[in-house]
Amino acid sequence: MITSIEDYFTKGCGRCERFAGPDCSTRQWGQGLNELRQICLDAGLVATVKWGHPCYMHRDRNIVIFGAFRDDFRLTFFNAALMKDPCGVLQRQGPNTRHPDMIRFVDTVQVAKMKTVILSYLREAMDYAEAGIKPPKDESEIELPDELVDALDSDPELAEAFRSLTPGRQKSYVINLSSTKKPETRMSRIAKFRPNIVAGKGAMER
Repeated sequence: MITSIEDYFTKGCGRCERFAGPDCSTRQWGQGLNELRQICLDAGLVATVKWGHPCYMHRDRNIVIFGAFRDDFRLTFFNAALMKDPCGVLQRQGPNTRHPDMIRFVDTVQVAKMKTVILSYLREAMDYAEAGIKPPKDESEIELPDELVDALDSDPELAEAFRSLTPGRQKSYVINLSSTKKPETRMSRIAKFRPNIVAGKGAMER
């Protein structure tokens, strides 16, 4: 994965074989991604790289992260449960994602047209960071093992796939991982489970 933000805009995230090639999604959506980048900087956000993607912060809190795919590119908000979404532009990453958390672009011209809206949403998220406001804890949320949390944090594709699983399938992984006490065993199981999670299956499904 890349560690330089400039590399993302010129080569890609470094997570697949299309890295630095003409078929990389960041090349396809380059104009739109660079316009989003400028909007985030104009808002006063601090640019960093996390999980191989541009991540923009305020008051030491993650605000948004970029993503580029074959069919679209995205601006995803952290702490999406707080966002009011007055313009109705936020979408869910998957059918089981709890809160709409991303603005999805399928055309680079959308960014310029939505600049005012994007800035207002960034400002809202920044205000929460300044006030130290965090989303209320959802009591129905499943408590994930630390090793799974770390794996999801370091692997955006895995995180998106896990969020899209039904609660029952998510719980099947938590139960399986929690049945062993050794961290190294849990890490090994997570690596083994990855293809199933990405495929939308539960821990015991084949």
